[in-house]
Amino acid sequence: MDIIDELKWRGAVNQMSDETALRKLLTEKSVGLYCGVDPTGDSLHIGHLIPFMMLKRFQMAGHRAHIIIGGGTGSIGDPSGKKSERVLQSMEQVHYNERCQTKQMQKLFGKDNITILNNYDWLSKIDLLGFLRDYGKLFN
Repeated sequence: MDIIDELKWRGAVNQMSDETALRKLLTEKSVGLYCGVDPTGDSLHIGHLIPFMMLKRFQMAGHRAHIIIGGGTGSIGDPSGKKSERVLQSMEQVHYNERCQTKQMQKLFGKDNITILNNYDWLSKIDLLGFLRDYGKLFN
């Protein structure tokens, strides 16, 4: 059973684009997939279960899993359209949560075919004036 058949059997596929081409790609080479999580707590929760189960299944099928811990995005609020904004945490708390979640991811995914990145590592290097100078001029 290939990964697509397995995920269908598990009821984990709602829709997909160009199933024939996707099946062909997945048999010809290893592909990279990613899933992200903001460190709003020091532990993963039930809302993380399905996306990370899917990522794990792809990893077990020989594909490359990439996890993005959102230390940068998780420190600035929640733009997801919810009725209330997430409670802003101190950077000390965000970094603590990042470390805890990274340890959990390492236990769940091991060391093979996995990359764990933190978007704080690159977002924290962007300064506002430089960003506005380089990109602000492109917007009316």
